[in-house]
Amino acid sequence: MKRILTITAHFIISFQTSHAADASKILPSDWNPKRAGDEILRKIIKVTAPQVKGAHDADLALIGERAFVVEHDNDIKPGHGAGKAQYCVLSVINLKTMSVDHVVPMAASAQTFSNEKLPEGACFVPRILQVNDSTLRCFFACEDQSGKSQSQTWFRDFDVHSLTFEPQIHRVKLKTSDGTFDMQPQYFHADAAKNGFKQPAKAFGLYLLDSFKAIGGKTYLAINNFPGAQNALAMINDARNTIEIIGHYNDPAERRLTESSVNRLPDGSWMAICRTESGDRNYVFTTSKDGKTWSSGEPREFVANGSNSKPTFDKFNSTYYLGWQEATRIADGHGVGRSIFNIEVSRDGVQWERKYRFESPESFQYPTFRLHERSIWFTVTQGTGGSTDRIMFGKLEEIEQSPGKPLN
Repeated sequence: MKRILTITAHFIISFQTSHAADASKILPSDWNPKRAGDEILRKIIKVTAPQVKGAHDADLALIGERAFVVEHDNDIKPGHGAGKAQYCVLSVINLKTMSVDHVVPMAASAQTFSNEKLPEGACFVPRILQVNDSTLRCFFACEDQSGKSQSQTWFRDFDVHSLTFEPQIHRVKLKTSDGTFDMQPQYFHADAAKNGFKQPAKAFGLYLLDSFKAIGGKTYLAINNFPGAQNALAMINDARNTIEIIGHYNDPAERRLTESSVNRLPDGSWMAICRTESGDRNYVFTTSKDGKTWSSGEPREFVANGSNSKPTFDKFNSTYYLGWQEATRIADGHGVGRSIFNIEVSRDGVQWERKYRFESPESFQYPTFRLHERSIWFTVTQGTGGSTDRIMFGKLEEIEQSPGKPLN
C-alpha cells in the first residue's frame, strides 16, 4: 500500500510539473518558424528610393495610418562605406496601401541649415522618436570616419502634418558622471575609462543604437561606439535632447562587444544581448540588477552559432522578442552572409521558443520592430551578395491585448 501511494504521489507531481511546463509555452507544438517567416517575407515592400545604391540600418515610428522610416543612404555603391556620400532621409509609408508616399531629405555632408553648417562627413545611423502628436525627432551622427575630428550627434524635428523638417538642427547632449557635454565620443570614452575601460578612444562611431524603449515611465536606449567596442545603457530626458549614461558593459574586453540590445526583465533586473567581434563571434549576454553594474558577458545555449550583426530585444504585450543573426548560410553553406535571422519569444526572459526564422537569399539584417495599434511592424536591411542596398518594410504580426494590461 505504501508503494502504491508513493507511485501515485510521484505521478501527480510529474503531471503537475508537465502541466505547468505546457502552460508556460507560448507557441503550439506544431509551430513552424521558417514557414511563419516565409509568409512575412512574401509581403514586405521596398522603402529605399530607386536612385539609391547603398542603404542600411533603418528606424521607424508610426502615427495613425502612416509609418515614418529613417535610413542612411548613398547613391554611389552598395553597402554603407561610402564616407561623406552617406546621407539620411525620412520616408512616409501609407499603411493602408503599403506604398511609399514621400521621401524627405534629412541631412547630408556639409549641409547648411538656418543655424548651423554640418562639417564634411558621413551622416550616419539615424533614429526617430515621437515627441508629441505633431512632431517626430530625428537623430543622426555626422562623422569624419578618418578619426581626425570628433563626431557629433544631432537632431532635427519633423512635422507630421506638413511633412517637412524644421530648418534648424540641434546638438544632442551627453550627460556623464563628469557633467553634460556635446554628444561626442571623447566624453563617452572618458566616462567608461573612469569605470575601468581600457580600450583606446575613438573619435567617431558613437551611435544611438538600440532605441527607444518606454519602460516604467522613462525612455531607455543602448548607445555604442562601434570601432571602440564600447557600450552603455542610457536614458533620454523628458526634453528629448540629452542622453544620460546609466551604466557601461564592455566585458570581457577580449571579445570586443559592440552593438547590443537591452531590456528589463520581470524581476526588475536588466539584460543585454551583445554582438561580438572576436573569437567565435557568437552573441553574449550580460545582466545587471540596477542598470549600473553589469556582469561579464557570456553565451547562452538558446543562441548558438551567432554572427557579428546587430541583435534585437523587445517586449510587446508581456512577451519578449529576441532576434539574432545566425552564421549559417542557406545555399549549402555557400550563400550570402547575414541571410538567416531568428526570433525567440519568452514570457520570463529565461525560457525561450523559436517563433520566426527568416531565410532570405538576399540577406535579412538589422531589423527594427515597433508596436502600433496592436500590430508589430518592422524595417529590415537587405542586399544582394550579403551587402546592403535597400530598406524593406512589413508587418510581423497582430497581437491581442492582455486583460487589464496596456500594450507596450
